[in-house]
Amino acid sequence: MSSHREAPEISKDPVADNTDTYAFVSPDDPSTVTLIANFIPLQAPWGGPNFFEFGDDVTYKIHICHSGDGVPDVSYQFNFTTTIRNPKTFLYNTGPINNITDTTWNRPQTYTVRRTTRNGGNSELIGRNLTVPPVNVGRRSTPNYPRLGRQGVHDVKGGRTVFAGQRSDAFHVDLGSIFDLGTLRPFQAAHLIPSAAAAGVNGVQGFNVHTIAIKVPISDLTADGSVPTDVMDPKATIGVWATALRRKSRVWDAGTNQWVGAGSWIQVSRLANPLFNEVIVPMAEKDRWNYQGPNNDSQFAQYVTKPELAGLLPVLYPGVFPNLAAYTKPRADLAAILLTGIPEGVVPGFQNYTGPVQADMLRLNVAVKPTAKPNPLGLIGGDPAGFPNGRRIEDDVVTIELRAVAGLTIPLVDPTFTPDGAASKVTDGTTDTNLRTLSSFPYLGNPASGSESMPGTPAA
Repeated sequence: MSSHREAPEISKDPVADNTDTYAFVSPDDPSTVTLIANFIPLQAPWGGPNFFEFGDDVTYKIHICHSGDGVPDVSYQFNFTTTIRNPKTFLYNTGPINNITDTTWNRPQTYTVRRTTRNGGNSELIGRNLTVPPVNVGRRSTPNYPRLGRQGVHDVKGGRTVFAGQRSDAFHVDLGSIFDLGTLRPFQAAHLIPSAAAAGVNGVQGFNVHTIAIKVPISDLTADGSVPTDVMDPKATIGVWATALRRKSRVWDAGTNQWVGAGSWIQVSRLANPLFNEVIVPMAEKDRWNYQGPNNDSQFAQYVTKPELAGLLPVLYPGVFPNLAAYTKPRADLAAILLTGIPEGVVPGFQNYTGPVQADMLRLNVAVKPTAKPNPLGLIGGDPAGFPNGRRIEDDVVTIELRAVAGLTIPLVDPTFTPDGAASKVTDGTTDTNLRTLSSFPYLGNPASGSESMPGTPAA
């Protein structure tokens, strides 16, 4: 959660596992959009001697659709290469790493970035031999990690900026409690199996992820290369998602002591809206969902318009959600939020509608400018620059989606419905207790240090 270990098969392949996808107009440069895809969930900072890294055998992509059909119009592709400088040592580094080019780092990674257009019609190499920072080993091995992180930011062709490397996970959620029969600690006194109310516990605190981030001009993403300024202009909305691909088959090469891939590239993981596969798609269909493109998502629409969680809340919290329990109409509000975008006329002065094709994409209206003081509740908190208009790092997507599923957003499409009082209060009780984010690209904070972290407590 958001999509940390969200499907049975991809949970066995963390290097290719999407955890979170973000898309937002850059707060410090509103002429650009920042796209972020995180992979490799729940990284303990002390995970040596074979520390976490991107997979050389994985192709990572961030996709943009501006035609509304759930098929990529623009994609940014990232491929990584790992080098072993000294094959005779078990050490990740043989001394302090003061710069990302230091030869004391024994296992450096570099990568290339390509920009491709629909169906591979145009493929342009926009960056090559770009360096990845090492992981944050500790104060002796990586004594000035913020500098290493800054050295991992690269300007590439076309006025674009990229970063790939370890970051602190910015997502917050009470993993332990939610998956214990849907318990929300602040409200667990009302649970079917009650206990005293308590504060939420951020189960992601102290863990790192691997981030791929790219900041591009808005004109790079729109259908006609324009920079829309009218929020109601249909051309202002784009769809965004991220994927990971592997070769169709692989065999063990005893000569090189590694797996070797063969055949075509196939998608093994994808992610757009947070919690979609995690909470909405049934377990038996989660792996199939990961292999599908968003243009095929109409087959999963039944789980959006009649979500299992909306039926569970009144059962798990007896008497708390009577209006939700009595509501039998298809959830048109959730279909708009997750599958089509919000059409004009639903929220005054706002839309991020991409058309009738049902597709799980983060829908970002690029004409909505960043707010000076972002509200983590995004659109339901009166801040149209936040989720479900794209997704910012600070957006509290767990609370937003819990309240939407609990019925808070039904009146947007069905004025006859009155939400239960709890719908505007439900939360998992967590706040952002992760390491501080940055005010500039790549925005996600420096990762927790291996030697300085205690279990559950991050250390800068």
